[in-house]
Amino acid sequence: MEGEINKFIEVWISVFVCLSYCYAISHIVSKGLIRLLCILPILCVFLFLPLYIHSIHLGSISAFFISWLANFKLLLFAFGQGPLCSDPSISLGRFVSVGCFPIKIQQKTPPKPFIQIPSDTPNQTDSSPPIMSNPNDHNKENPISNKSEDSHVFPIKHAVIGILLAIMIRVYGYSEHIHPKVILLLYCFHIYFLLEIILAEATALAQALLGVELEPQFNEPYFTTSLQDFWGRRWNLMVTNILRMTVYNPTRHAATSVIRRKWAPLPAILTTFLVSGLMHELVFYCMGRLRPTWEVTWFFILHGGCLMVEIVLKKFFSSRWRLPWLISGSLTVGFVIVTSFWLFFPQFLRFKADERAFQEYAALGEFWKNVTRRILQVFLR
Repeated sequence: MEGEINKFIEVWISVFVCLSYCYAISHIVSKGLIRLLCILPILCVFLFLPLYIHSIHLGSISAFFISWLANFKLLLFAFGQGPLCSDPSISLGRFVSVGCFPIKIQQKTPPKPFIQIPSDTPNQTDSSPPIMSNPNDHNKENPISNKSEDSHVFPIKHAVIGILLAIMIRVYGYSEHIHPKVILLLYCFHIYFLLEIILAEATALAQALLGVELEPQFNEPYFTTSLQDFWGRRWNLMVTNILRMTVYNPTRHAATSVIRRKWAPLPAILTTFLVSGLMHELVFYCMGRLRPTWEVTWFFILHGGCLMVEIVLKKFFSSRWRLPWLISGSLTVGFVIVTSFWLFFPQFLRFKADERAFQEYAALGEFWKNVTRRILQVFLR
């Protein structure tokens, strides 16, 4: 495990050097094709850099942060867009932090106007006219919580999640006595808990370095009311924002020249889910080093197609008929879990992610024991 940690450190030192180069390029080369050509070698390096790490946890984190998010941010940066660009230019420290971590700086926005203009996002369509909004009615699709974006400031939540994750890891030791479907259900919670903790730690580190408020990564996905709500407003919001800027918006703009503007979001949604599926395949390859079977891609294509159907149905029925949030939310969560059993988790089991993860937990425990022992020996001399 110590060797993998050393590799992990080397990879992230390389990332710092590469992003420093990109920052210097921004002061020399103007946005556009020339800047893209200048940073193209960095995009290639970031694509393959996580393959240097064999740890399933450290490798997946690096692939997600570097090969996916950092590369997409740099693509936007090449054309003067995205979180790495601002006027005036951000500092080197902020540039590297925003480039490395899956974070988005909280923007100070003025109070909402009485006239609410529909936003241009992949989870909304622009077919509806401006809505007269009641200032006390912020989110009708979420009757449970309207301020979940502030939840990341409470460490108690993540402490509880950490305890639950530790309990689940202990439960896996008795997996031979548990039904396989129950184990898969535990894997669903495991992935969510692990992502919450990893992204919360990255956010806390970036917040300490930058001294600014950051937007949350999750928005209580267990309170979802629809696929549109789940993928667009609640699950892994950093990925949602990046895909919106790099894939959804350009595709939607291109689609308006071919089909009616009212329906342009539909092919944009499907394209966005397709790209998300392909990037998940890349992360899975970094974790398992196995040739992809494309089931993960089909998982996201399926959800993209179902989301398209949901949006069309909402256009026809939302003003006249809507399911209660408890029913629609249960159906949504159930659909996500069942399709995960079918297409998503078999890929984890294919490269024995569970067994390797437990081995790494044990190795990490031994590593910290050795570190603690060495520290105590130094102080007791």
